[in-house]
Parts: sequence; C-alpha cells; structure tokens
Amino acid sequence: MGVINFINHDGKQHVVELEVGKSLMQIAMDNGVSGIDADCGGACACGTCHIVVDTKWINAAGSVMDDELQMLEMTPEKKPTSRLSCQIKASESMDGMIVHVPEFQM
Repeated sequence: MGVINFINHDGKQHVVELEVGKSLMQIAMDNGVSGIDADCGGACACGTCHIVVDTKWINAAGSVMDDELQMLEMTPEKKPTSRLSCQIKASESMDGMIVHVPEFQM
C-alpha cells in the first residue's frame, strides 16, 4: 500500500496509509489528521474538509463537480488547487500525494 501526506498549516506532516476507495476525508479522520472537521460527514454540504492539493498531484485528484465548486466558492482560504477531501476517492495513482490542510475550515 502507498501513503498520503497531509501537511497542516503549521508544517506538521501526517503520513498515513493510502486506502484505495476511501475518500481522503475518511482517511484523514481515521488517522487523526487535525484540521479536517468534516461536519457533514462527507455529503459535500459544508466545506469543512477543505484541502489544497499540491500542484503536481492535482490531476490524480480527479475532476471537480459543480456542487463541490459551489461549496469551495464560500471558502475564504480557497486556492486554485482547493478541493473538498470528501469528494476525492483514493486510488493507487495517489501514492505519495501531498495535500495541505488550511488553518481554518468554514
């Protein structure tokens, strides 16, 4: 199995096992990654699982759907590679992926 690297706003890194088929939100929650609130439980209804995907990994994260874009538009810390971690399903091609967790969630 591979790994996903979650990096908090303060630089603290969480290297966690990649679990194919699970959302990045669920992987973060299962591994105690701080900064991912996931208030809606992964329904793409709150924006509290906001992450910023490292630019070299953005294609591996897949396409952004309209409902995710609407939630991201309300995020004050939105960046060009912002995503909701509940909407990204882990795949083997994500081994080594780097994602940044912003300081604040909506």
